[in-house]
Amino acid sequence: MPTRVERRTVNLSAYPDLVIVYLGMRVNRITGIKTLLGFGPKISSSATAQPDGLLRHETFIWSLFPTHAGIRQYWRDLNSLWEWTRSEPHRQWWQNFLKDSGGTGFWHETYFRRGGIEAVYDDVPEKIGLMAFAPVVPARGPMFGAAARAEKEFGGRPVLSEEELYGEPETQR
Repeated sequence: MPTRVERRTVNLSAYPDLVIVYLGMRVNRITGIKTLLGFGPKISSSATAQPDGLLRHETFIWSLFPTHAGIRQYWRDLNSLWEWTRSEPHRQWWQNFLKDSGGTGFWHETYFRRGGIEAVYDDVPEKIGLMAFAPVVPARGPMFGAAARAEKEFGGRPVLSEEELYGEPETQR
């Protein structure tokens, strides 16, 4: 019997350096609702501005309780993504969040078509995503920045250095 299912796929040959990033913000405390609602419109307007290299930006809800919103982004290449993360307004959001999570937890997982995965989970109380099965280690020292975690080269400066965030690098502790 012939199928009635329309099967389709995509040809990604024009995107050899494609990067997919999943992001989530989870409300951990009641004050986190304000933080989450404050970030939503800012992130949406930033994506609407079509930063160079952003191919697609999608939003969704992971769960209603606890409130956990998500984003999936497709980037042309890693340098486009990293350049955007170091530009305004993203750079300022990230610096502010790392100093005070505002009652939320934030995480991202990044997947590279050419191979590799990196992830970080900041103030995320339960094991989700990769941390549900892989060993969890502090995001310090060689695991502090996305470039090092992904084992990728990036010539730019991080949004916030380990020394700026903690006052001293992990190696001196």
